[in-house]
Amino acid sequence: MAFAGSLVVLAASRAHATPALEPAAAGVSADPSTRLVRRYLQAVIAPNGAYVASVEGDSPPGGYYPEIRDLVIRRVADGVETRIALPCGRVPQCWPSSLAWSPDGKHVSFALRAPGSHAYAVYDVAPSGADLRRLLAFSGTITDLKYGSDATLAMLATENARKEVGATEAGAAVAGDLDAPPAEQRIAMLTGDTLQWASPPDLFVYQYDWRPAGNGFVGTAAPGDGDNNWWTAKLYSFGPAGAARVLYAPADGKQQLADPTVSRDGKTVAFIAGIMSDFGSTGGDVYTVGLDGGAALDVTPGMQASATSLGWSCRGTLRAALLAGDQDEIVELGTGNAVATPHVLWRGMETLHGEQAGASWACPSETLAAAYESFTIAPEIRVGRIGRWHDLTHANAGQTAPFEVRSLSWRNEGFDVQGWLLMPTHPSGKIPMVTVVHGGPAAASRPAFSGPGLRGALIQRGWAIFYPNPRGSFGQGERFTAANIRDFGYGDLRDILAGIDATENTAPIDAGRLGLTGGSYGGFMTMWTVTQTNRFKAAVAAAGISNWLSYYGENGIDAWMLPYFGASAYDDPAIYARSSPINYIKNVRTPTFEYVGDRDIECPAPQTQEFWHALKARGVPTEIMIYPGEGHGLRDPANAQDALERTLSWFDKYLK
Repeated sequence: MAFAGSLVVLAASRAHATPALEPAAAGVSADPSTRLVRRYLQAVIAPNGAYVASVEGDSPPGGYYPEIRDLVIRRVADGVETRIALPCGRVPQCWPSSLAWSPDGKHVSFALRAPGSHAYAVYDVAPSGADLRRLLAFSGTITDLKYGSDATLAMLATENARKEVGATEAGAAVAGDLDAPPAEQRIAMLTGDTLQWASPPDLFVYQYDWRPAGNGFVGTAAPGDGDNNWWTAKLYSFGPAGAARVLYAPADGKQQLADPTVSRDGKTVAFIAGIMSDFGSTGGDVYTVGLDGGAALDVTPGMQASATSLGWSCRGTLRAALLAGDQDEIVELGTGNAVATPHVLWRGMETLHGEQAGASWACPSETLAAAYESFTIAPEIRVGRIGRWHDLTHANAGQTAPFEVRSLSWRNEGFDVQGWLLMPTHPSGKIPMVTVVHGGPAAASRPAFSGPGLRGALIQRGWAIFYPNPRGSFGQGERFTAANIRDFGYGDLRDILAGIDATENTAPIDAGRLGLTGGSYGGFMTMWTVTQTNRFKAAVAAAGISNWLSYYGENGIDAWMLPYFGASAYDDPAIYARSSPINYIKNVRTPTFEYVGDRDIECPAPQTQEFWHALKARGVPTEIMIYPGEGHGLRDPANAQDALERTLSWFDKYLK
């Protein structure tokens, strides 16, 4: 394992950004450890390019998800904004979502969650804020509103839902008949004030797109439990009457499908296919298939990058957002009918948030709107033509990041690995470093701005933070993402340790004061790592996995494990045992704090409890916190703050 010496330094002064990417407004510098960060959860431009609608709110201290969320409409010409007065007020869980502009740009529709329930309504409103009207009241969840070319509004709806959509949301109580038929999310069209179903009642639809001229839909779907079966979803065409026809079915069991989008001429569907471990965390190659049938085509075979979202340009070319190493890119891929070398339209060391090739696009002007951020640039919404855009918002103006960012690359066992090192601007001698392992494993640590939270608190202490992207991560192509199949915890840990060697070769890191943390798969990697090495002096595992064998029967998403382990725990228990931290528990010497939500269906609380119990029985310093009512990730600001304080206290105790 050798450090390749590739190093890019990003200064907190934003000197790395091109002038076209600079925020348009400056402000008074503020301490990011105390000032709340405005988050833009969605930003959608009107088809005529005149307005941008957004869902936004302030992250609470220690957390990410805003408790109060606003619907704001801004005029592109001058940035004048209108905050829409929601019927349920500015209260927690009164959340607008799923913004969709009408084809004429005269109103924007949105879903609105009723606080304290799984009941939704659909509203629309004019850009001025006038004429707010309710279109639909619904007992269940509603997501992903989309207008067809004939101005018919479609959506994904789950009638009588028992929980919010998605496996990361808090699960329903484990009680009653567990074999009862699940509520299925279906495509529906709004007709008057009622829904007309447009997909079969036995399929859970994950994502969809209109076919032109009201000829139905395409979508990814699977029968049964929607939380669990995304890993076996197929690509369907749904006729006007809802009849389903399979367009593409992965053959090897190691592909998941995401982001189906129909070409403007209605002849082709583009989608992303690859090994993915979480719905919503997308990466893979770009495929296309004809709507009339035929074989699917991998448009980007061997691409050393991961596609994260797709869209079609106004002139009919296929666009994709890519993660390529440490760069976000927007590329074009021709007409989608042949293998294409990505033509880069833009790239940068920042993260774009947009649903159509990294942005929301207006036609025919090709004006775009996208929320963006980096480690050193706080989130804002930019508008304009690609590369000639400007900031539409300035809510985070003046927020600074008092650290230096280094993009590190190192070579290990034939792989080119990348990660991020955050350093205090003026380190004092040898300093502690905390390594943060991302979840997934099919995901990546990407540039993101942090407010009051772990990062700011550690930097304030004068410590360094390391975010590695080991094998199994997105950003280096499908071979790299699939490289931890049937090898959880082994090769990826060697990549991480080689990356820590690289940080010690290039920065004043105190090798005797290393900390480790992560959540989800990162929580597993934390539990695993302390059983494999005593290199770390303190660890914090969030929503980890200690025993893959028992986990298989406890979690609500066991279908994700088959592509990675190659068989069920009942057919090949040895491969599960090989990567289970609990089987190596006698090796642990590292003080470890663990926490998890008691309604987590992705990484159930008994996994954390089992690891804590073993450490306690072995006399290893440990603590545990199980947060009531929480799912996979802490939503309650009080719980997020409590977890932050406990984490900092743990690291202070063992790394100072």
